[in-house]
Amino acid sequence: MSLDAMVEDTTHLLEVWVAGWAGCRGYETRREGRFPAVLRADTTHEWEYFAYDPSDSEFADLAVKTAEVPARILTVLTNDVPRYTSLAAQHRLNVTSASQTMMIVDMETQDAEDPWLPDDDLRWVPTTAGGVHHAVVYAGDEVAASGRVFVADHTAVFDRIVTEPGFQRRGLGSFIMRALAAQAFEHDVEGGLLLASLDGQQLYSHLGWTTVCHVLMLSSSDEGADLSVE
Repeated sequence: MSLDAMVEDTTHLLEVWVAGWAGCRGYETRREGRFPAVLRADTTHEWEYFAYDPSDSEFADLAVKTAEVPARILTVLTNDVPRYTSLAAQHRLNVTSASQTMMIVDMETQDAEDPWLPDDDLRWVPTTAGGVHHAVVYAGDEVAASGRVFVADHTAVFDRIVTEPGFQRRGLGSFIMRALAAQAFEHDVEGGLLLASLDGQQLYSHLGWTTVCHVLMLSSSDEGADLSVE
């Protein structure tokens, strides 16, 4: 399937991303009607519901489920942010994050070879456990950068790409992405998916990734916690 065709079916992309993200983190999944849900066992210990452009009635049903427990999250993927921001207010849900985007890449455009580190004082360790590929860059015994990837439905889903504050602006984010891509090519992969923070969007665009849609995270909690960074 071409990249353009994949982008046109964002509902399917969301399903694949949820499967890969849950695979990366070992999360339990279930269905809430036609929508996927994930139990965030390591953070909120509650369910997060996902939907792409739900109808008003579907949004209302999901809002009711979300509002039952303050720690629950409703994550809506859309290119009509004002509509769902308004619907959230109508159902007394707060926007906890509106800065993320879903991004996609044709894996044929990515390098399948292991990358080289930019500094001789750094080393990287690739590992695989439970189907999750990890890449960690060390400076001595200190972690400088890390990330992981899980392959679902011929799609490499990248997660938690982190460069530690003391090691930023040294090209390690790009290195981790390339290292994980090389590991993902151990499988039959066609596309890559991730949810990008505001800081990450420039990096991923530079590596050839394309934005699919915006991501809104909603909750009945008024504490304002931004779980997009977790």
